[in-house]
Amino acid sequence: MKFLSCQEPGKLEYGTATDPIPQEGHVIIKVKHIGVCGTDLHAYEGTQPYFTYPRILGHEIAGELADNNGITDLKVGEAVTIVPYFSCGHCIACRSGAFNCCVSIKVFGVHIDGGMQEYISVPANSLVKGEGLSLQELALTEPLAIGAHAVQRAAISPGNTVVVCGAGAIGLGIMEMARLAGATIIAIDVNERRLEFCREKTGVTHTIHAGRTNAVEAVSDITSGDMSAIVFDATGNLQAIEKGLQYLAHSGKYILVGLQKQAFSFSHPEFHKRETTLMSSRNALRKDFEAVVLAIRNKKIDPASFITHTVQFSEVANNFESWLKPESGVIKPMVRFD
Repeated sequence: MKFLSCQEPGKLEYGTATDPIPQEGHVIIKVKHIGVCGTDLHAYEGTQPYFTYPRILGHEIAGELADNNGITDLKVGEAVTIVPYFSCGHCIACRSGAFNCCVSIKVFGVHIDGGMQEYISVPANSLVKGEGLSLQELALTEPLAIGAHAVQRAAISPGNTVVVCGAGAIGLGIMEMARLAGATIIAIDVNERRLEFCREKTGVTHTIHAGRTNAVEAVSDITSGDMSAIVFDATGNLQAIEKGLQYLAHSGKYILVGLQKQAFSFSHPEFHKRETTLMSSRNALRKDFEAVVLAIRNKKIDPASFITHTVQFSEVANNFESWLKPESGVIKPMVRFD
């Protein structure tokens, strides 16, 4: 079978390997679609903090079950995706049900080789069945589940104003799930194409271009001076993270979803006077995937609208670097294996 590996920052290479044989408790998936996410792009840039090289990228997977390894409730040929965060099951986080932040977590395509290959072997208990979703929709359940988990962490109440900094695929997932929770959404980005996408595809009416507008004043105007009850950062940009506190209302919550390598800092008086709740949101839980699948089945979300670029697996290496460029208009590249 063929695979694509990130050998080092800025270098992708195709290779061949023997087809995987299922280990005990594992099954084999024939990969059909895989989404390219910010984690993959940051790994290519060399800015992903949990990454080592060489590594086969990819964790937004949709495929067909090729070998069920004798597990009778799994049908060969059925469409599946996976929860791509493999946990130990016994650490302090796992014992409390927080499998998404297991002490020894192995994220597919980050800590271990991922889905940019024709066949993959994964734990059977990681499978999420297709439930009638298309392969494209299945491949996009993971980034939406990231949004679902972040929104669950925030405990949004209907009517809350929510600022989402970063209008890429993860930011859009947060916006969609926050919308379903009853929030009024303000999207902030420095890419006008992405803000236009928010207005046209998700119905977000409040968008702010942080490079052209005083974003703090704009949030204040929209909220009649109250500022935002909840702020999400989905940029993974140090400057944006440090500025995000300024959009927050007193008694508000600031949730960091994006990830970057450096230390960040806030003015302690500004942080303290708001009695700010600061939290991170990492990965997602199975229940988040299930909530997303249900929302897609009920036509409450149209994830296929996020796809801006589609390429064949053989074309990924030639296109990858272009997806780092804002002028490409990329939101979600989708890779096809047929």
